[in-house]
Amino acid sequence: MNENNGMESYLNFDEYIRQGEPAQRERAEAWRVAIGLQAVDGLKTSEYLQQTARRNIEGEITIDEARELVKQYYVSKTTHDKDDADKEEADRVSANITKILSAKTLDFTTKGYIALHRRIFEGVMKHAGELRKYDITKKEWVLEYDTVSYLNWEDLQRALDYDIEQERGFSYKGLSNDDFIAHVSRFVSGIWQIHAFGEGNTRTTAVFAIQYLRSIGFEVNNDMFARHSWYFRNALVRANYKNARLSIDYTPVYLERFFRNLLLGEQWDLRNRYLHIHPTAEWSVQPNLAPEQVPEQVPEQVRDLQQTKNALVLELVKKIGKEELSISQLMNLLGLKHRPNFMEYHLNPAISEGYVCLLYPQSPRHPRQKYLLTVKGMLLYQELTKNE
Repeated sequence: MNENNGMESYLNFDEYIRQGEPAQRERAEAWRVAIGLQAVDGLKTSEYLQQTARRNIEGEITIDEARELVKQYYVSKTTHDKDDADKEEADRVSANITKILSAKTLDFTTKGYIALHRRIFEGVMKHAGELRKYDITKKEWVLEYDTVSYLNWEDLQRALDYDIEQERGFSYKGLSNDDFIAHVSRFVSGIWQIHAFGEGNTRTTAVFAIQYLRSIGFEVNNDMFARHSWYFRNALVRANYKNARLSIDYTPVYLERFFRNLLLGEQWDLRNRYLHIHPTAEWSVQPNLAPEQVPEQVPEQVRDLQQTKNALVLELVKKIGKEELSISQLMNLLGLKHRPNFMEYHLNPAISEGYVCLLYPQSPRHPRQKYLLTVKGMLLYQELTKNE
């Protein structure tokens, strides 16, 4: 079992993550995650893909030009190696995922989820964007080569409709960090267990999770999915495996620890050996590597905002709290009368920074439009008011 998650490619982009211009950092983060996700299917990208990615990061070519270059590289390749098919899949899927993550959009519907699979595997899989029409089993190393019970193919559409509709109607208002993490883990785990497609389910679920978490206020495009995509997949396996004969129940804790690291800045040791159903004594207890009782150990999103000098955004977050308020209600609470100034200096920055969202995001001019805190905003609100 490879604990390094195939991250040789990841290291090539560190210089941009640390020192690049904002646009370069953003493109490098997208490539890093896209390439890292290939490890869930044991794939590695080619040197050509890394060179092409570098050209895109530096702004020499667009992402669409990069995708076309990768496509033409394999069309015109005159010498062929035995792993060309795997590398072509990894290269083209990485470029496709990078384009998707760079757009920062989300169609949070069943059709959107299916379309996401098509966009990820376009030009790679014959049945990209099509629900599977057969039942599946998969032998898993962490289960000693047993399989998760995946949903039967006849009910795929119904199950996706139900899970996504339930999540669309769910309110995160007032949730504790623990409850939030548990809920997100259940939702992502449930979508994955449906296993809607013949291949590429984990990569599709990961991209969908990144997009969704962004849409509710979190910036999650970091090295967690890049470095630990194989752990992410195995954690999904453990969350959906039950064997009464072996006294093994569904175990979501490993997936929750992935999300705790991702969203709360915790430091659980995310190595796959901890997830095996019969680990050795050395790997039987998964440690949290963070120092205990560190006052600065607060959620990353809160820590980032505490460093901002935008007092107007902080003031707005405190005023909204757990409510859903209209613009006029917010202006009254703040004692403001000039709407353009309120929009420019309070509301728009709070929305663009991910702390406030619209009740009807698809209809900005909705007559009953109101504004509420995102999960990220709620975490900040709790931090700002904990001593009041």
